[in-house]
Amino acid sequence: MDLQLNGREALVIGGSSGIGLATAAMLLREGARVAIAARDAGRLAAAAERLAAESGAIPETVRCDQADPAQVAALAARYEGRPLHALVCAAGGSHRSAFEALTDEQWLANYELNILGTVRAVRAMLPALRRAGNARVVLLGAVSARQPTAHQVVSNTHKAGLLALAKTLSLELAPEGIGVNSVSPGRALTPLWQSRATTMARDEGITEEAVLQRVAADIPMGRLGAPEEVAAMVAFLAAPVSAYVTGQAVAVDGGLQRGV
Repeated sequence: MDLQLNGREALVIGGSSGIGLATAAMLLREGARVAIAARDAGRLAAAAERLAAESGAIPETVRCDQADPAQVAALAARYEGRPLHALVCAAGGSHRSAFEALTDEQWLANYELNILGTVRAVRAMLPALRRAGNARVVLLGAVSARQPTAHQVVSNTHKAGLLALAKTLSLELAPEGIGVNSVSPGRALTPLWQSRATTMARDEGITEEAVLQRVAADIPMGRLGAPEEVAAMVAFLAAPVSAYVTGQAVAVDGGLQRGV
């Protein structure tokens, strides 16, 4: 399928690893002009090198922590006078902890990154999205927003907020032709999930392999997903071919989410 992305401008925030990186790779392969933004300069450079080697196209790179208003403003300034056809917000974090052990400071730090950071990014890029006409916005959520898991209360809560944000934005921006959707990955084998498995293995005194086998056993398809499988849906929703799709929260989870 031709996603009709050739020559279109796309920005992936959180594009240096995991699903964000896989999405950037797919957008480049489809002919989009891609910029990736991330907090860590070293990982950003490594991601750009990998993307260039795989696709033959060199992505624009921008160091940006979306929890920092000044850095988000600087990112938006790069698009002054430029159109942005697709914005993918894939940055975020997780904090594994029992509810009672979490401090206000931990709640606020994660809120700044996961919720307010995404709000800032979308708001800052709206002028560029409007210049593009019929632009697309995709927020990366998680199935835990609708099927929460224990000891992930921060992520569960914030991902639910992102679903509500995407739905509300879809209503407000639809009259301008801007589509807004969210994608909810299940258990995809990203660096974040690998780190989570390491923590769980340490806490439970078992191996990482045992953790991942247990996690996979709870998924109807019997395995964790690949970042590229989630990225395929993100790229579709970021493309003109999905222009009539807006306000949707699409799960890519191997059947993990049990609700209708």
